[in-house]
Amino acid sequence: EGVDFSGLDLNGVKLAGSHIANSNFSGGNLSGADLRGANLTGADLSEADLSGASLRGANMSAADLSGADLSGADLHGANLNGADLSGTIWYGTICPDGTNSDDNGNTCENNF
Repeated sequence: EGVDFSGLDLNGVKLAGSHIANSNFSGGNLSGADLRGANLTGADLSEADLSGASLRGANMSAADLSGADLSGADLHGANLNGADLSGTIWYGTICPDGTNSDDNGNTCENNF
């Protein structure tokens, strides 16, 4: 918890089920990462590349996802309550409710 991963290349990292709340991933490369069920409450994921990441069931409540790239990411069942989603890129993302972002005008925010 509270670890600084900012700017790191964590492409394909496997952190499923990890408790990494309040950690800083800003500007990092987490493309293809396995973060299923991870606790990312309050994490800073601003400007991070999460394209193709598996975030199924992850808790990202109160996380900063501003400017993050979630293209092709799987967020089915994820908790985004209170998260900053400004400027987030949603193309081809599986939204928390299981729908495809492309069916929702390219944004999962329409589901909240």
